[in-house]
Amino acid sequence: MGSMRTQVAIVGAGPAGLVLSYLLARLDIDCIVLEHRDRAYVEQRVRAGVLEQGTVDLLHEIGAGERLAREGLVHHGIYIQYDGQRHHIPMSELAGGRAITVYGQQEVVKDLISTSPKGGGWIIFEAGQVAVHDIESEQPKVTYRHNGEQHELQCDFIAGCDGFHGVCREAIPRDVLRVYEKVYPFGWLGILAHTAPSSDELIYSCHQRGFALLSMRSPQVSRLYLQCAPDENIEEWPDERIWGELHARLELEDGWTLKEGPIFEKGVTAMRSFVAEPMQYGQLFLAGDAAHVVPATGAKGMNLAVADVRVMSEALSAWYTEGRRDMLDAYSATCLRRVWRAQHFSYWMTSLLHRLSDDPFQQQLQLSELRYVTTSRAAATALSENYVGLASV
Repeated sequence: MGSMRTQVAIVGAGPAGLVLSYLLARLDIDCIVLEHRDRAYVEQRVRAGVLEQGTVDLLHEIGAGERLAREGLVHHGIYIQYDGQRHHIPMSELAGGRAITVYGQQEVVKDLISTSPKGGGWIIFEAGQVAVHDIESEQPKVTYRHNGEQHELQCDFIAGCDGFHGVCREAIPRDVLRVYEKVYPFGWLGILAHTAPSSDELIYSCHQRGFALLSMRSPQVSRLYLQCAPDENIEEWPDERIWGELHARLELEDGWTLKEGPIFEKGVTAMRSFVAEPMQYGQLFLAGDAAHVVPATGAKGMNLAVADVRVMSEALSAWYTEGRRDMLDAYSATCLRRVWRAQHFSYWMTSLLHRLSDDPFQQQLQLSELRYVTTSRAAATALSENYVGLASV
């Protein structure tokens, strides 16, 4: 068995694990990232695409923002559409100049891997059968198989950044871990299409036929979503049906039309809210989807992951430079304040915009809330501050 040692073993090469590796490198804290997929898969998997102001600032701070600055699409507002009308929410004006940037998660991952001074060599791709051990001791370790051989990585701490289906959360004893979960009775059918975006800003549409979202990934690629059944069979959605439904849910009578183009990717994603507490146990610390999942309506998933590892890196710095354990001990509580704020905002946005039932009473309440958000400066400010990302919670 091959054996290595590092200070922090990071499980997972998504945004959480990669950003943490950059933050630790800046602090001269050694780390190794273990990723069970190959590099091509990691760099191509399509996920989130809306970056909060704080996430953008951090990527620039760690030296991974050069291409983001060139190609990211900065947005200072969004549109909310309902009852046949479209309303603009001027987010930057209402949130102290803060904005969001549209830039695909896979592009963030590519930048983090390629721009590192280590050239990606600190990541061990295709690490199979990953398992964490002795997390209650001061000498935890991670075992894995690579190139047909068994390996052991000894460390001081383990950062579980391995997603919702990863192994790290499962290592926390069941009598310690508490799980909160809400599964929504709908999902999103999402597409990527080779066509210029039909709007200067994202459009969130609440329609009798169901929610729709017009987003984008670049000046040449549009990203669009439709509310659908969580177990929808994508084979029953040919391109013509998708475009027809998008036209029905997004178009207005003022002459605005949706631009079509060749669809090169489509899929269905179920919607859920999930939180695991605590986010730490012994020398194991969870971050990102390993600890929490939010419905995509609020655009918080990747941003929460980045916020988690910022807290983790600061706590690890306090330990290694000053011998202080207090920030590590407070890691879960500190992160969960932001997590639950994001969960509430995501739940509120989801409830505001999706067709939840055929109950006329509920629909009138939803319409009233939409009117309030789009006519009240105070309500629009609350939406804007949460959407662009709260500086502190």
